[in-house]
Amino acid sequence: MDDSRLTPRKIQILKAIVDAHISHGEPVGSKYISQDVAITCSPATIRNEMAELEDMGYLIQPHASAGRVPSELGYRLYVDALINQYSVTKAEIDEINERLRYKLTEMDEILSEASRLAASFTDYTGIAFKAGANKARVRRFNSVYLGARDFLLVMSFDGDIVKSKTIHLPFSITEDTVRRFTEALNIYVIGLTGDEISMPVIVRLEALMGANSAMVHPAIKVIYEAMSELDTADVKLDGITKLLQYPEYSDVEKLRSLLGVLEEKDKLLDVIQNHSTTDDGIHVYIGAENDSDVMRNTTLIFRNITVGGNTLAVGVIGPRRMNYSKVIGMINQLASGIDRMLSDAGNEGLPSGDSKRKE
Repeated sequence: MDDSRLTPRKIQILKAIVDAHISHGEPVGSKYISQDVAITCSPATIRNEMAELEDMGYLIQPHASAGRVPSELGYRLYVDALINQYSVTKAEIDEINERLRYKLTEMDEILSEASRLAASFTDYTGIAFKAGANKARVRRFNSVYLGARDFLLVMSFDGDIVKSKTIHLPFSITEDTVRRFTEALNIYVIGLTGDEISMPVIVRLEALMGANSAMVHPAIKVIYEAMSELDTADVKLDGITKLLQYPEYSDVEKLRSLLGVLEEKDKLLDVIQNHSTTDDGIHVYIGAENDSDVMRNTTLIFRNITVGGNTLAVGVIGPRRMNYSKVIGMINQLASGIDRMLSDAGNEGLPSGDSKRKE
């Protein structure tokens, strides 16, 4: 807040206007602000201050006879410097933790539950995002012999992510064969990305396995599949219809355009990835800051969760007239809960199942 023209009185009036507009959704006039017991100046002085705040770009007057509403600059100042911290209640914390407790086994479940919780606790559209893993690398292979034609290949990736796949072969193998093959994978494949598992690497593995060389291709296929699952970014949304309750989205054409972005994952991923960062703090993008024409009346708030070098994000999408204090408080609490649960799951070891996350 480096605008020297922003006197303490102007700041107090601006905050009161933003709070009132968030609560009621209507332009705010000087008479309403004068009823605030914390503001001791007259309605005439308030009107003058509001006019100056408008000239400075912090307020907008939608109509000549109307009060003022915050501009994007006004919202930005409010979020950066004026917002009151929302105190998440013990009941809300307990409910978040309880609803997360049994959901942290598959990445798809984590994202879906995170978006549902964000929507439920804020009354805006919930969003959960997984960044691409940027070329996943296996750091350790393990295996379990299941029978004459089956074995389980367990792949530990960077970031303590573990995936397991059952491989069925059209011929018989021994437990010793599976052990030797796993040792070969740990020599020639660990540390490689999918692009780096080249034909010479595959040929070398086939030569080492000799008469059992036909087991190489099925194994390489599931390794590629596991890497692809990790490298692919994904986004989950919940509560899209919640936008309909806000008058900001009463324009059918504008709403249709926004829903088009939300429903097409690639477009939404483009918007989110424009804001990609490794910073685990809260991120607030208001209106035009979203670099999308159809999101100029919309705010995107999210917080990253970095576990083992991998980035998830949870947040909300809603109108610029958003309850920023509550949303930021809830998203911080939800992200902290997911972070804690993932870390606890990593300490407890790999759950049983075909493809689990251990973070």
